[in-house]
Amino acid sequence: MLVVEDEKKVAEFVARGLRAERFAVDIALDGITGWEMASRTNYDLIILDLMLPGMTGTEMLRRLRKENGSAAVLVLTARDGTSDKVSTFETGADDYLTKPFAFAELLVRVKALLRRPPTTRGHSLRVGDLEIDRLTQQVRRAGKRIELTSKEYALLEYLATNAGRVLSRTMIVEHVWDESFESLTNIVDVYVRHLRAKMDEPFPTRLIHTVRGAGYCLSEDAAG
Repeated sequence: MLVVEDEKKVAEFVARGLRAERFAVDIALDGITGWEMASRTNYDLIILDLMLPGMTGTEMLRRLRKENGSAAVLVLTARDGTSDKVSTFETGADDYLTKPFAFAELLVRVKALLRRPPTTRGHSLRVGDLEIDRLTQQVRRAGKRIELTSKEYALLEYLATNAGRVLSRTMIVEHVWDESFESLTNIVDVYVRHLRAKMDEPFPTRLIHTVRGAGYCLSEDAAG
């Protein structure tokens, strides 16, 4: 991950604590360096101060999101006004922590952000000839509109957001049905069959793959 913070003692304090938790951490002490490093490396998480020399944290965040940067961003700042928080979230931050802060709270927030599945920025998802508009919840394959129920759509969006990644039945139940009961995992198989009937079987190439003993994967690769 990347820590962009112009107060060297704060940056080193955060980096030292995170490294003790076995995270790999880079440090940038100004906005321009931070932006250059973020442009070169696909960080999972960026801890970003707003008041930076060279380029403000807000501008760096805006550029990241304009370039569809997928890194989670935790803003770390002395600004604690509601309007500051709202503006920062609207710019594309994933979380917001005000100074002074306890490292224990920072660590909890970092771990929570890293547990989130990778996301695709923007409102459109594409996997092969499959197109999903997350604003209208319209689904098309090879230009043909596909009608889905709300749960079918939620399942497909989750698979598409994690395209190429194998998702277990338990993960799918917890995300789509917001439950954690093993007894519900059979329902995943039922809904996958529904999805396949609508968006796979009518087309020459299948996108939903069963990974034996592991779960399901949405991918153009037939090997799943």
